[in-house]
Amino acid sequence: MQRKKISLEDFDYFLPKELIAQSPTKSRDTSRLLHLKKDSGSIKHLNFKDFPSLLKEGDVLIRNVSKVIPARLFGRKESGAKIEILLSERLSETENSILYKVIAKPAKRLKPGTKIIFEEALLSAQVVKREGELLILEFCFNGVFEEVLNKLGKIPLPKYIKQELKDKDRYQTIYAKEGHSVAAPTAGLHFTEKIIEQIKKKGVEILDIQLDVGLGTFAPIRDNDIEKHKMHKEKFRISKNVAEKINSAKNEERRIVAIGTTTLRALESAFIEGELQGGDFETDIFIYPGFKFNLVDALLTNFHLPKSSLILLVSAFAGKDNILQAYNIAVKEKYRFFSFGDAMFID
Repeated sequence: MQRKKISLEDFDYFLPKELIAQSPTKSRDTSRLLHLKKDSGSIKHLNFKDFPSLLKEGDVLIRNVSKVIPARLFGRKESGAKIEILLSERLSETENSILYKVIAKPAKRLKPGTKIIFEEALLSAQVVKREGELLILEFCFNGVFEEVLNKLGKIPLPKYIKQELKDKDRYQTIYAKEGHSVAAPTAGLHFTEKIIEQIKKKGVEILDIQLDVGLGTFAPIRDNDIEKHKMHKEKFRISKNVAEKINSAKNEERRIVAIGTTTLRALESAFIEGELQGGDFETDIFIYPGFKFNLVDALLTNFHLPKSSLILLVSAFAGKDNILQAYNIAVKEKYRFFSFGDAMFID
């Protein structure tokens, strides 16, 4: 019997614009938390400070410690024409140059060899080639590239956030360590040191992985037949020590709890030949209903855009009807949506 094709239209919901959070809450942990039981579809309305109470001794909580870089740059061509660059994926580097896949606006007249100047004697770039909708640029810089970026770049907030962020650290998790993400793993934005201490005191093990969030995670699905959608590749790393601990926990039937869809995607991508593998990987995994989850038992996430790859992912995890019901209730209860919005815990 042939499986019915999944239509993108089935993952739409009505969201009033005023529910799209334009700024973070005053304190990270004062956001609301919707608790969804995936087996029954039952819902509870909590606050994020209640999150530790939803965990139990022996759980393994896994977080993505990748750091957001100020990936939005403003430059000009030698003719004086203004160019906006959004860094997407770091490819390779030498002492004074680095190759990056980027999105450029306007990109039409950026041909191989075109030079872009961001600040004289500090940062410039040259177009190497075009790759689909992206360009590959070679950046030349003086000093340390990360320091140059911190001086010249801006945090690349999503398009639906219309106002400038006063404190750029609020688009960074408190446990971010290293990496080259161009968007925050937003489920982690709710955590404070106090919450983390409470979780540890419950006997919950916290483990770190790193997935550098790329623009592909947020690229719109353009075809109503979702099986035609292709995700961009993202790099991630799971240490062998962490992989061994997660495998042991799974064998002991302890819950694996992922903080965010990026963590879930990395874990499910690295599950190979019956166990989680450690190492450096790339993933273009596209998770939608019908996907078989091998590792993750519970998921902390935010509320996602209608008809996006991420609402498909959470629908695969909790069931489409459960998710759409929860989202419609969240709208009715005036939850805050998207990156700076409230959280959902699914178990």
